[in-house]
Amino acid sequence: MTRTTRMGKGKTRGANDAGDAGDANGPNGPEKTETERVADARETLLDAVLPNVAFDGWSAKALAAATEESGIDPGLARLAFPHGGVDMALAFHYRADRRLVEALETPEEAASLASMRIRDRIAHAVLRRIDLIADDREAVRRGAALLGLPVHAGEGLKAVWHTADAIWTACGDASDDYNWYTKRAILSAVYSTTVLFWLGDRSPGFEKTRGFVDRRIENVMSFEKAKAAMREPGRILARAMGRAKPGRTQT
Repeated sequence: MTRTTRMGKGKTRGANDAGDAGDANGPNGPEKTETERVADARETLLDAVLPNVAFDGWSAKALAAATEESGIDPGLARLAFPHGGVDMALAFHYRADRRLVEALETPEEAASLASMRIRDRIAHAVLRRIDLIADDREAVRRGAALLGLPVHAGEGLKAVWHTADAIWTACGDASDDYNWYTKRAILSAVYSTTVLFWLGDRSPGFEKTRGFVDRRIENVMSFEKAKAAMREPGRILARAMGRAKPGRTQT
């Protein structure tokens, strides 16, 4: 079964990998390509724009301020974020996904995940993703509002799907059938509702959010058990019908 049409499989605006910001020419290396310079500018601008997002949102005004403050050439800034605010919000989201994967792939985290039940791995990864954006809650709030608009809803759904895919992959999911899609669809819903709950959570250490995630994961696992139980009678019937086909030797 091919999965060439998976959501989140291909590149989307703001999903490009980016390195640390720097000059176009390294002190001892060759001149950077335009792609590398744009990626570096994207990272620099994201860092510069975050303090302004709380006041100006993910907007052209915030991008202009970040461009001026960072000293990035305006033409390069337009290449980094050709669609302005929505591209910045998406880049911020995808950067957090990359950082989550990097965190979960460290030897300590990988060993810890391997010792957990699957439900605990997923809950841990969801909360780890929240921890990575905890200092930028207003930027997340503004991004959720922007990507929730009908004109940007498609990009917003792809971004959440990308997060769900990153989590399942990091947690060792090896499914290669319709379960690949259902797992990510369900986790997309869990992650989205968790972020919305977290945005209003004022409890110490986001304890209420942690409890919310545990309850949602438990609900999902209960659903999966029920789904498996409903499938089993069908399998038994299919095997029985297969044995009863004319021309087959009865045992």
